[in-house]
Amino acid sequence: MSRRRRTVLVPILLLPLLGSVPAAAQAGPEAGTTAARTGSGTAPEIRLERHRTLQRIDGFGFSQAFRRNELVRALPASSQREILDLWLSPTKGAGLSILRLGIGSSPTGSPYDLMSSIQPVDPGGPDAPPKYVWDGDDGGQVWLAKEAKRYGVKRFYADAWSAPGYMKDNGSDSNGGSLLPEWRKAYANYLVQYAKFYAREGIRVTDLGFTNEPDLTVSYASMRFTPAEAADFVKVLGPVAARAGIKVACCDAAGWAQQREYTKAIEADPIARRWVATHTGHPYVSPVDGPLPTDRPTWMSEWSPNGDTWNEAWDDGSGYDGFAVAQQIHDSFTVGGVSGYVFWFGASRGTTRGMIQIDQATSTYRVAKRLWALAAYSRFIRPGAVRLAAEAPDPALKVTAFRNADGSEVVEILNTATTEVSAKVTTRPGRATSYLTDTAHSLTATPLPGLRGGRDLVLPPRSLTTVVVR
Repeated sequence: MSRRRRTVLVPILLLPLLGSVPAAAQAGPEAGTTAARTGSGTAPEIRLERHRTLQRIDGFGFSQAFRRNELVRALPASSQREILDLWLSPTKGAGLSILRLGIGSSPTGSPYDLMSSIQPVDPGGPDAPPKYVWDGDDGGQVWLAKEAKRYGVKRFYADAWSAPGYMKDNGSDSNGGSLLPEWRKAYANYLVQYAKFYAREGIRVTDLGFTNEPDLTVSYASMRFTPAEAADFVKVLGPVAARAGIKVACCDAAGWAQQREYTKAIEADPIARRWVATHTGHPYVSPVDGPLPTDRPTWMSEWSPNGDTWNEAWDDGSGYDGFAVAQQIHDSFTVGGVSGYVFWFGASRGTTRGMIQIDQATSTYRVAKRLWALAAYSRFIRPGAVRLAAEAPDPALKVTAFRNADGSEVVEILNTATTEVSAKVTTRPGRATSYLTDTAHSLTATPLPGLRGGRDLVLPPRSLTTVVVR
Protein backbone atom coordinates (compact mmCIF):
# COMPACT_ATOMS: atom_id res chain seq x y z
CA MET A 1 0.00 0.00 0.00
CA SER A 2 3.00 2.32 -0.02
CA ARG A 3 3.68 3.14 -3.62
CA ARG A 4 0.47 4.10 -5.37
CA ARG A 5 -1.78 5.94 -2.99
CA ARG A 6 -5.40 6.66 -3.55
CA THR A 7 -5.97 10.27 -4.80
CA VAL A 8 -8.82 12.74 -5.55
CA LEU A 9 -9.86 15.64 -7.87
CA VAL A 10 -12.36 17.98 -6.27
CA PRO A 11 -11.89 21.28 -8.10
CA ILE A 12 -13.02 23.43 -5.19
CA LEU A 13 -9.93 25.54 -4.48
CA LEU A 14 -7.29 25.44 -7.15
CA LEU A 15 -4.15 27.25 -6.15
CA PRO A 16 -2.18 29.03 -8.89
CA LEU A 17 0.33 27.17 -10.98
CA LEU A 18 3.37 27.85 -8.89
CA GLY A 19 5.71 27.32 -11.78
CA SER A 20 4.88 30.92 -12.66
CA VAL A 21 3.87 32.29 -9.23
CA PRO A 22 6.49 32.57 -6.45
CA ALA A 23 5.89 30.13 -3.61
CA ALA A 24 5.90 32.94 -1.09
CA ALA A 25 2.81 34.38 -2.73
CA GLN A 26 0.73 31.44 -1.49
CA ALA A 27 0.41 32.77 2.03
CA GLY A 28 -3.02 34.19 1.23
CA PRO A 29 -4.51 37.59 2.03
CA GLU A 30 -3.11 39.27 5.11
CA ALA A 31 -6.61 39.99 6.34
CA GLY A 32 -5.93 39.37 10.01
CA THR A 33 -8.81 36.90 10.14
CA THR A 34 -7.46 35.34 13.33
CA ALA A 35 -7.61 38.67 15.12
CA ALA A 36 -6.92 39.10 18.79
CA ARG A 37 -9.65 40.49 21.03
CA THR A 38 -8.10 41.94 24.11
CA GLY A 39 -9.68 42.98 27.37
CA SER A 40 -12.94 41.06 26.99
CA GLY A 41 -12.06 38.42 29.58
CA THR A 42 -15.10 36.36 28.54
CA ALA A 43 -13.62 33.76 26.19
CA PRO A 44 -13.18 30.21 27.59
CA GLU A 45 -9.56 29.43 28.31
CA ILE A 46 -7.40 26.79 26.66
CA ARG A 47 -5.29 25.47 29.50
CA LEU A 48 -1.63 24.51 29.16
CA GLU A 49 0.14 22.48 31.84
CA ARG A 50 3.72 23.61 31.30
CA HIS A 51 5.16 21.43 34.05
CA ARG A 52 3.54 18.30 32.60
CA THR A 53 5.65 17.31 29.62
CA LEU A 54 4.74 14.42 27.35
CA GLN A 55 6.67 12.96 24.41
CA ARG A 56 9.83 14.39 22.89
CA ILE A 57 9.50 15.29 19.20
CA ASP A 58 11.95 13.89 16.64
CA GLY A 59 10.52 15.82 13.71
CA PHE A 60 8.28 15.79 10.65
CA GLY A 61 9.17 14.29 7.31
CA PHE A 62 8.28 12.99 3.87
CA SER A 63 9.56 10.66 1.16
CA GLN A 64 10.36 10.78 -2.53
CA ALA A 65 11.01 7.06 -2.95
CA PHE A 66 10.12 5.20 -6.16
CA ARG A 67 12.02 7.76 -8.25
CA ARG A 68 9.61 10.63 -7.65
CA ASN A 69 12.52 13.09 -7.65
CA GLU A 70 12.96 12.47 -11.35
CA LEU A 71 9.68 14.34 -11.83
CA VAL A 72 10.95 17.30 -9.83
CA ARG A 73 14.29 17.46 -11.59
CA ALA A 74 12.58 17.59 -14.97
CA LEU A 75 11.08 20.97 -14.03
CA PRO A 76 12.84 24.32 -14.62
CA ALA A 77 15.51 25.13 -12.05
CA SER A 78 13.39 27.93 -10.57
CA SER A 79 10.49 25.54 -9.99
CA GLN A 80 12.80 22.98 -8.41
CA ARG A 81 13.95 25.60 -5.91
CA GLU A 82 10.38 26.65 -5.15
CA ILE A 83 9.43 23.05 -4.42
CA LEU A 84 12.49 22.54 -2.21
CA ASP A 85 11.52 25.69 -0.31
CA LEU A 86 7.96 24.41 0.10
CA TRP A 87 9.21 21.16 1.59
CA LEU A 88 12.24 22.26 3.54
CA SER A 89 12.37 25.99 4.24
CA PRO A 90 11.39 26.91 7.83
CA THR A 91 10.35 30.38 6.65
CA LYS A 92 8.76 29.81 3.23
CA GLY A 93 7.40 26.29 3.53
CA ALA A 94 7.01 23.31 5.83
CA GLY A 95 10.53 23.14 7.24
CA LEU A 96 10.44 19.33 7.21
CA SER A 97 13.25 17.72 9.17
CA ILE A 98 13.12 13.99 8.31
CA LEU A 99 13.74 12.49 4.87
CA ARG A 100 12.68 8.90 4.33
CA LEU A 101 14.74 7.16 1.65
CA GLY A 102 13.68 4.05 -0.25
CA ILE A 103 16.30 1.28 -0.42
CA GLY A 104 15.97 -0.33 -3.84
CA SER A 105 15.62 -4.03 -4.58
CA SER A 106 14.92 -4.20 -8.32
CA PRO A 107 17.51 -5.68 -10.70
CA THR A 108 16.81 -2.80 -13.06
CA GLY A 109 15.83 0.83 -12.76
CA SER A 110 13.58 0.70 -15.77
CA PRO A 111 10.72 1.36 -16.17
CA TYR A 112 9.88 4.33 -13.98
CA ASP A 113 8.68 3.36 -10.48
CA LEU A 114 11.32 0.71 -9.85
CA MET A 115 14.06 1.36 -7.29
CA SER A 116 17.38 -0.15 -8.35
CA SER A 117 19.23 -2.59 -6.13
CA ILE A 118 22.82 -1.88 -5.08
CA GLN A 119 23.46 -5.58 -5.80
CA PRO A 120 21.22 -6.41 -8.75
CA VAL A 121 22.81 -9.80 -9.46
CA ASP A 122 23.23 -12.76 -7.13
CA PRO A 123 26.95 -12.69 -6.21
CA GLY A 124 26.97 -16.47 -6.07
CA GLY A 125 25.21 -17.21 -2.82
CA PRO A 126 24.86 -15.75 0.66
CA ASP A 127 28.47 -16.48 1.58
CA ALA A 128 30.03 -15.22 -1.67
CA PRO A 129 31.89 -11.90 -1.71
CA PRO A 130 29.32 -9.16 -2.41
CA LYS A 131 29.22 -7.34 -5.74
CA TYR A 132 27.78 -3.96 -4.88
CA VAL A 133 27.26 -1.18 -7.41
CA TRP A 134 26.50 2.49 -6.84
CA ASP A 135 25.45 5.09 -9.40
CA GLY A 136 25.66 8.09 -7.08
CA ASP A 137 22.08 9.10 -7.91
CA ASP A 138 19.76 6.45 -6.43
CA GLY A 139 16.72 7.50 -8.42
CA GLY A 140 17.23 11.17 -7.58
CA GLN A 141 17.30 10.56 -3.83
CA VAL A 142 20.96 11.55 -3.44
CA TRP A 143 20.21 14.95 -4.99
CA LEU A 144 17.32 15.50 -2.60
CA ALA A 145 19.28 14.29 0.42
CA LYS A 146 22.07 16.74 -0.32
CA GLU A 147 19.58 19.57 -0.74
CA ALA A 148 17.81 18.58 2.48
CA LYS A 149 21.13 18.65 4.34
CA ARG A 150 21.73 22.19 3.06
CA TYR A 151 18.39 23.21 4.55
CA GLY A 152 19.45 21.74 7.89
CA VAL A 153 17.92 18.25 7.82
CA LYS A 154 19.85 15.85 10.05
CA ARG A 155 17.52 12.84 10.21
CA PHE A 156 17.71 10.46 7.24
CA TYR A 157 15.62 7.29 7.50
CA ALA A 158 16.53 4.64 4.93
CA ASP A 159 13.92 1.91 4.60
CA ALA A 160 13.71 -1.20 2.42
CA TRP A 161 10.48 -2.44 0.86
CA SER A 162 12.08 -5.80 -0.03
CA ALA A 163 15.32 -7.69 -0.34
CA PRO A 164 16.52 -8.51 -3.89
CA GLY A 165 14.58 -11.41 -5.39
CA TYR A 166 17.45 -13.89 -5.20
CA MET A 167 17.40 -13.55 -1.41
CA LYS A 168 13.71 -14.55 -1.19
CA ASP A 169 11.68 -17.70 -1.44
CA ASN A 170 9.60 -16.39 -4.37
CA GLY A 171 12.59 -15.30 -6.46
CA SER A 172 11.23 -11.77 -6.93
CA ASP A 173 11.42 -8.49 -5.06
CA SER A 174 7.69 -8.06 -5.78
CA ASN A 175 4.55 -9.91 -4.71
CA GLY A 176 5.52 -10.59 -1.12
CA GLY A 177 7.60 -13.66 -0.44
CA SER A 178 9.91 -14.12 2.52
CA LEU A 179 13.60 -13.67 3.19
CA LEU A 180 15.44 -17.00 3.00
CA PRO A 181 17.09 -17.80 6.36
CA GLU A 182 20.50 -18.36 4.81
CA TRP A 183 20.48 -14.81 3.37
CA ARG A 184 19.76 -12.97 6.63
CA LYS A 185 23.36 -11.92 7.36
CA ALA A 186 23.98 -10.95 3.73
CA TYR A 187 20.78 -8.87 3.72
CA ALA A 188 21.85 -7.07 6.90
CA ASN A 189 25.21 -6.27 5.29
CA TYR A 190 23.39 -5.12 2.15
CA LEU A 191 21.29 -2.63 4.09
CA VAL A 192 24.26 -1.20 5.94
CA GLN A 193 26.23 -0.94 2.70
CA TYR A 194 23.46 1.26 1.32
CA ALA A 195 24.01 3.61 4.23
CA LYS A 196 27.76 3.53 3.60
CA PHE A 197 27.20 4.63 0.01
CA TYR A 198 25.24 7.62 1.32
CA ALA A 199 28.08 8.38 3.74
CA ARG A 200 30.34 8.53 0.71
CA GLU A 201 28.00 11.21 -0.67
CA GLY A 202 28.23 13.21 2.55
CA ILE A 203 24.87 12.05 3.97
CA ARG A 204 24.70 10.26 7.31
CA VAL A 205 21.85 7.76 7.41
CA THR A 206 20.69 7.92 11.02
CA ASP A 207 17.86 5.36 10.99
CA LEU A 208 17.61 2.10 9.09
CA GLY A 209 14.56 -0.06 8.38
CA PHE A 210 14.59 -3.52 6.82
CA THR A 211 10.90 -3.90 6.02
CA ASN A 212 7.91 -1.88 4.88
CA GLU A 213 4.38 -3.12 5.46
CA PRO A 214 5.50 -6.69 6.17
CA ASP A 215 1.89 -7.61 6.82
CA LEU A 216 0.89 -7.05 3.15
CA THR A 217 1.56 -8.69 -0.20
CA VAL A 218 1.40 -6.23 -3.10
CA SER A 219 2.35 -6.28 -6.77
CA TYR A 220 5.36 -4.01 -6.34
CA ALA A 221 8.37 -4.33 -4.02
CA SER A 222 7.22 -6.13 -0.88
CA MET A 223 8.37 -8.82 1.52
CA ARG A 224 6.58 -10.60 4.36
CA PHE A 225 7.72 -10.93 7.96
CA THR A 226 5.65 -12.22 10.84
CA PRO A 227 6.15 -10.35 14.12
CA ALA A 228 8.31 -13.22 15.40
CA GLU A 229 10.40 -13.27 12.20
CA ALA A 230 10.91 -9.52 12.39
CA ALA A 231 12.11 -9.78 15.99
CA ASP A 232 14.53 -12.52 14.98
CA PHE A 233 15.94 -10.51 12.08
CA VAL A 234 16.44 -7.47 14.32
CA LYS A 235 18.95 -9.56 16.26
CA VAL A 236 20.94 -10.06 13.04
CA LEU A 237 20.74 -6.49 11.75
CA GLY A 238 21.14 -4.70 15.08
CA PRO A 239 24.83 -5.45 15.74
CA VAL A 240 25.79 -4.79 12.09
CA ALA A 241 23.99 -1.44 12.09
CA ALA A 242 25.40 -0.48 15.50
CA ARG A 243 28.97 -0.97 14.27
CA ALA A 244 28.16 1.53 11.53
CA GLY A 245 26.63 3.98 14.02
CA ILE A 246 23.08 3.54 12.72
CA LYS A 247 19.87 3.05 14.71
CA VAL A 248 17.35 0.37 13.70
CA ALA A 249 13.68 1.22 13.12
CA CYS A 250 10.90 -1.35 12.83
CA CYS A 251 8.52 -2.34 11.32
CA ASP A 252 6.35 0.07 9.26
CA ALA A 253 3.31 -2.21 9.39
CA ALA A 254 0.42 -1.15 7.17
CA GLY A 255 -1.94 -0.68 10.12
CA TRP A 256 -1.44 0.72 13.60
CA ALA A 257 -3.07 -2.31 15.22
CA GLN A 258 -0.84 -4.54 13.11
CA GLN A 259 2.26 -2.60 14.16
CA ARG A 260 1.25 -3.12 17.77
CA GLU A 261 1.84 -6.86 17.29
CA TYR A 262 5.32 -6.27 15.85
CA THR A 263 6.18 -3.95 18.73
CA LYS A 264 4.91 -6.52 21.24
CA ALA A 265 7.09 -9.23 19.70
CA ILE A 266 10.19 -7.04 19.83
CA GLU A 267 9.52 -5.84 23.37
CA ALA A 268 9.00 -9.44 24.53
CA ASP A 269 12.48 -10.43 23.32
CA PRO A 270 15.17 -8.74 25.44
CA ILE A 271 17.81 -9.08 22.71
CA ALA A 272 15.60 -7.72 19.93
CA ARG A 273 14.39 -4.94 22.20
CA ARG A 274 17.97 -3.84 22.73
CA TRP A 275 18.47 -3.11 19.04
CA VAL A 276 15.25 -1.32 18.02
CA ALA A 277 15.55 2.41 18.71
CA THR A 278 12.31 3.54 17.05
CA HIS A 279 9.01 1.75 16.44
CA THR A 280 7.36 2.80 13.18
CA GLY A 281 3.84 2.18 11.88
CA HIS A 282 1.34 3.25 9.23
CA PRO A 283 -2.38 3.90 9.73
CA TYR A 284 -3.71 2.63 6.38
CA VAL A 285 -5.23 -0.71 7.40
CA SER A 286 -6.17 0.45 10.90
CA PRO A 287 -6.02 3.97 12.36
CA VAL A 288 -3.90 5.34 15.16
CA ASP A 289 -5.97 4.29 18.17
CA GLY A 290 -3.50 4.44 21.04
CA PRO A 291 0.20 4.37 21.88
CA LEU A 292 2.36 1.47 20.75
CA PRO A 293 3.38 -0.78 23.67
CA THR A 294 6.92 0.53 24.14
CA ASP A 295 8.76 3.26 25.97
CA ARG A 296 10.95 3.86 22.91
CA PRO A 297 10.13 6.67 20.44
CA THR A 298 7.39 5.85 17.94
CA TRP A 299 6.81 7.36 14.52
CA MET A 300 3.82 7.54 12.26
CA SER A 301 6.23 6.78 9.44
CA GLU A 302 3.98 6.89 6.37
CA TRP A 303 0.50 8.05 5.51
CA SER A 304 -1.46 9.93 2.90
CA PRO A 305 -5.25 9.98 2.76
CA ASN A 306 -7.38 7.76 0.54
CA GLY A 307 -8.95 9.10 -2.64
CA ASP A 308 -8.96 8.70 -6.40
CA THR A 309 -8.44 12.24 -7.75
CA TRP A 310 -6.08 15.16 -7.15
CA ASN A 311 -7.46 17.43 -4.43
CA GLU A 312 -6.24 20.92 -3.53
CA ALA A 313 -9.06 21.81 -1.13
CA TRP A 314 -8.75 22.70 2.53
CA ASP A 315 -12.13 21.38 3.66
CA ASP A 316 -14.55 19.80 1.21
CA GLY A 317 -15.72 16.81 3.25
CA SER A 318 -13.85 14.36 1.03
CA GLY A 319 -11.61 12.99 3.75
CA TYR A 320 -8.44 13.68 1.79
CA ASP A 321 -8.30 17.45 1.96
CA GLY A 322 -6.04 19.60 4.10
CA PHE A 323 -8.37 19.56 7.09
CA ALA A 324 -8.33 15.75 7.14
CA VAL A 325 -4.53 15.80 7.24
CA ALA A 326 -4.55 18.30 10.12
CA GLN A 327 -6.91 16.07 12.09
CA GLN A 328 -4.76 13.02 11.45
CA ILE A 329 -1.64 14.86 12.65
CA HIS A 330 -3.46 15.92 15.82
CA ASP A 331 -4.64 12.36 16.50
CA SER A 332 -1.18 10.91 15.88
CA PHE A 333 0.30 13.10 18.61
CA THR A 334 -2.54 13.00 21.12
CA VAL A 335 -3.97 9.50 20.65
CA GLY A 336 -0.86 7.72 19.40
CA GLY A 337 1.73 9.62 21.41
CA VAL A 338 4.10 9.65 18.43
CA SER A 339 7.45 11.39 18.42
CA GLY A 340 7.77 11.63 14.63
CA TYR A 341 5.34 12.23 11.79
CA VAL A 342 6.34 11.29 8.24
CA PHE A 343 3.94 12.00 5.38
CA TRP A 344 4.15 9.95 2.19
CA PHE A 345 5.05 11.64 -1.10
CA GLY A 346 6.19 15.22 -1.16
CA ALA A 347 5.38 15.32 -4.87
CA SER A 348 4.17 12.96 -7.54
CA ARG A 349 2.03 13.03 -10.68
CA GLY A 350 -1.53 12.36 -11.72
CA THR A 351 -4.03 11.57 -8.98
CA THR A 352 -1.46 11.78 -6.20
CA ARG A 353 -2.46 12.27 -2.58
CA GLY A 354 0.94 13.83 -2.05
CA MET A 355 1.50 17.45 -1.20
CA ILE A 356 2.41 18.60 -4.70
CA GLN A 357 1.25 17.48 -8.14
CA ILE A 358 3.67 17.70 -11.06
CA ASP A 359 2.34 18.07 -14.60
CA GLN A 360 4.99 16.66 -16.92
CA ALA A 361 3.22 17.88 -20.06
CA THR A 362 3.36 21.54 -19.04
CA SER A 363 6.40 21.42 -16.72
CA THR A 364 4.38 23.03 -13.95
CA TYR A 365 3.25 22.05 -10.49
CA ARG A 366 0.34 22.62 -8.13
CA VAL A 367 0.17 22.64 -4.34
CA ALA A 368 -2.50 20.99 -2.20
CA LYS A 369 -3.69 22.42 1.09
CA ARG A 370 -2.35 19.18 2.54
CA LEU A 371 1.09 20.77 2.44
CA TRP A 372 -0.05 23.77 4.47
CA ALA A 373 -1.85 21.54 6.99
CA LEU A 374 1.46 19.79 7.63
CA ALA A 375 3.46 23.03 7.51
CA ALA A 376 1.29 24.58 10.24
CA TYR A 377 2.84 22.01 12.58
CA SER A 378 6.22 21.17 11.09
CA ARG A 379 7.47 24.72 10.47
CA PHE A 380 7.15 25.67 14.13
CA ILE A 381 7.53 22.42 16.11
CA ARG A 382 11.20 21.61 15.77
CA PRO A 383 13.24 18.48 16.53
CA GLY A 384 13.92 18.29 20.24
CA ALA A 385 10.63 19.93 21.24
CA VAL A 386 8.46 18.39 23.93
CA ARG A 387 4.68 18.19 23.92
CA LEU A 388 2.89 19.90 26.79
CA ALA A 389 -0.38 18.76 28.28
CA ALA A 390 -3.23 20.96 27.04
CA GLU A 391 -7.00 20.93 27.10
CA ALA A 392 -9.79 23.08 25.68
CA PRO A 393 -13.16 23.74 27.34
CA ASP A 394 -14.92 23.58 23.97
CA PRO A 395 -15.04 20.01 22.57
CA ALA A 396 -15.00 21.45 19.04
CA LEU A 397 -11.39 22.55 19.60
CA LYS A 398 -8.56 20.07 19.19
CA VAL A 399 -5.49 21.49 20.90
CA THR A 400 -1.85 20.47 21.14
CA ALA A 401 0.99 22.47 22.67
CA PHE A 402 4.76 22.19 22.40
CA ARG A 403 7.89 23.78 23.84
CA ASN A 404 10.92 23.93 21.58
CA ALA A 405 14.48 23.50 22.78
CA ASP A 406 15.04 27.25 22.36
CA GLY A 407 12.18 27.97 24.78
CA SER A 408 9.66 29.10 22.17
CA GLU A 409 6.13 27.84 22.62
CA VAL A 410 3.70 26.57 19.98
CA VAL A 411 -0.04 26.05 20.45
CA GLU A 412 -2.01 24.35 17.65
CA ILE A 413 -5.78 24.90 17.70
CA LEU A 414 -7.96 23.04 15.21
CA ASN A 415 -11.52 24.37 15.20
CA THR A 416 -13.69 21.51 13.96
CA ALA A 417 -16.92 23.50 14.37
CA THR A 418 -18.75 25.06 11.43
CA THR A 419 -19.05 28.29 13.41
CA GLU A 420 -16.58 30.84 14.74
CA VAL A 421 -15.27 30.08 18.23
CA SER A 422 -13.73 32.52 20.71
CA ALA A 423 -11.04 31.28 23.07
CA LYS A 424 -8.25 32.52 25.31
CA VAL A 425 -4.85 30.90 25.72
CA THR A 426 -2.36 31.99 28.37
CA THR A 427 1.05 31.64 26.79
CA ARG A 428 4.52 32.15 28.18
CA PRO A 429 5.73 35.77 28.11
CA GLY A 430 7.05 36.93 24.77
CA ARG A 431 6.09 38.19 21.36
CA ALA A 432 3.27 36.11 19.94
CA THR A 433 2.14 35.59 16.36
CA SER A 434 -0.94 33.75 15.16
CA TYR A 435 -0.83 31.86 11.85
CA LEU A 436 -4.14 30.99 10.19
CA THR A 437 -4.71 28.13 7.76
CA ASP A 438 -8.14 27.63 6.20
CA THR A 439 -9.74 27.82 2.77
CA ALA A 440 -8.56 31.38 2.13
CA HIS A 441 -5.32 31.40 4.14
CA SER A 442 -2.07 29.44 4.22
CA LEU A 443 -0.14 30.32 7.38
CA THR A 444 -1.29 33.94 7.27
CA ALA A 445 0.51 35.76 10.09
CA THR A 446 -1.13 38.15 12.56
CA PRO A 447 0.96 39.61 15.43
CA LEU A 448 -0.82 39.36 18.79
CA PRO A 449 -0.59 42.39 21.08
CA GLY A 450 1.14 42.42 24.43
CA LEU A 451 4.06 40.50 25.83
CA ARG A 452 2.35 38.45 28.53
CA GLY A 453 -1.02 37.29 29.83
CA GLY A 454 -3.97 35.71 28.11
CA ARG A 455 -4.22 35.86 24.34
CA ASP A 456 -7.82 36.27 23.17
CA LEU A 457 -8.45 34.66 19.80
CA VAL A 458 -11.29 34.40 17.33
CA LEU A 459 -11.02 31.01 15.61
CA PRO A 460 -12.74 30.89 12.23
CA PRO A 461 -14.89 27.86 11.41
CA ARG A 462 -13.07 24.73 10.20
CA SER A 463 -9.65 26.34 10.62
CA LEU A 464 -6.21 25.64 12.05
CA THR A 465 -4.61 28.38 14.14
CA THR A 466 -0.98 28.15 15.17
CA VAL A 467 0.11 30.47 17.98
CA VAL A 468 3.87 30.91 18.29
CA VAL A 469 5.48 32.73 21.22
CA ARG A 470 9.19 33.57 21.06
